[in-house]
Amino acid sequence: MSTFIGQLIGFGVIVLILMKYAAPPVRKLMSAQQESVRTQILESAKAAQRLADADSFHAERLELGRVEARQIVDEASVDSVRVAELLRLQAEVESERLKGYGDQQVIQLRAQRIRELRSQLGSDALRRASEIVRERVADPQERSATVDRFLDELEAMAPVAVAPELSPSELRPASRDAQAAVEARFDVLATALSVEGLTQLADELAAVDTVLLREPILARHLAETSGATDSKQAMLVRLFAEKIDPGTLDIVVTATHQRWSSTADFVRSLEHVARLSLLERAKREGHADEVAEQIFRFGRLLQREPQLTSLLSDDQEPSAARVSLLRAVIDGGSGANSTTIALLTQTVELLRGERADHAVQELTSLAVSRQGEILAQVSAAAELSNAQRERLTDVLSRIYRHPVSVHLNIDPSPLGGLSVAIGDEVIDGTLSSRLAAATTKLPD
Repeated sequence: MSTFIGQLIGFGVIVLILMKYAAPPVRKLMSAQQESVRTQILESAKAAQRLADADSFHAERLELGRVEARQIVDEASVDSVRVAELLRLQAEVESERLKGYGDQQVIQLRAQRIRELRSQLGSDALRRASEIVRERVADPQERSATVDRFLDELEAMAPVAVAPELSPSELRPASRDAQAAVEARFDVLATALSVEGLTQLADELAAVDTVLLREPILARHLAETSGATDSKQAMLVRLFAEKIDPGTLDIVVTATHQRWSSTADFVRSLEHVARLSLLERAKREGHADEVAEQIFRFGRLLQREPQLTSLLSDDQEPSAARVSLLRAVIDGGSGANSTTIALLTQTVELLRGERADHAVQELTSLAVSRQGEILAQVSAAAELSNAQRERLTDVLSRIYRHPVSVHLNIDPSPLGGLSVAIGDEVIDGTLSSRLAAATTKLPD
């Protein structure tokens, strides 16, 4: 019994020792193990939840993918229809373009063929016409008739041969006599002057003319018809004796002693003598014909260019500007004689309200009157009759407003009609030129 009790007490002590020293670590270990198990259980539950969420997300994305795939398929189907329609339209447009291009090519080929046929027909017709013309002009009467027809055309260009009204540049009887006296004095003085002296005389008279234009009261006093010639001469000496040559002063004094119809005629007479001085210079140098022709050509240029005439006639512009324009025009052409340039420059500088073309025409008349007639080179297929020569001379004189001398050149190449060359101006009325013009008008 005691043994049992002892064993029981021993067992109790062991149990107590175990409970005190062994149980806490075991419980702690068990608690830790239980916590670990619970943690694993929670993580497992979370993993299961995540797996479920992943499955759900996968299912959603899979469904969304299917929806998008269906949309893509639908859009591709619509796009395929649209692309097919666009390709069809482009094919139709390209087809129409090619068709239009083909039609255009056909039209161009047709037009080209028509031109070729017209050209061939025109050439044949022109060749036949040329043959007919040559056959007809072989008859002298027919050839003469072509000259008469050309003269009829010239007649239509010519002004009526009537005496014109007195222009501002023409002088009345009193002034005409006065200017003749001044010219006579110039002729006396010019015989003793050299070329340089004539140039100086022209320049100084132009300068005096400029002063008189600028001072109309002085000009009117000098042009007055009165017996106070000594006082006018004394005034001229005071004004110009130290500025101009005695010969120039002599011309001006001579002009003041004359009876003038108007002050303008008195002033214009000085310009007239200045022009005579330059023309005499050209004659001394052997350039008179050249100067007359160049002035004539410039006058024809002004008739063809009304805007240039207007600019040169504009007295609101300074004379220097107008002279500069004149020189630019002259320099732009063939080289003009220095005397021609001096005459035209003087004419433009001394314009007083009149048109430049009229002033140059007056200058041309003066140059021609001192040289004689204008030369007309005429080409004809045969000799002209006396009546045709007289008619041609008369018509050309009225067209150019100057006496004309006709020099006839016989040349069979014109076939018929006439070709007239005056200076660098040509009036071509030959049958050969008309046939050539018809050739140029044929389709290419």
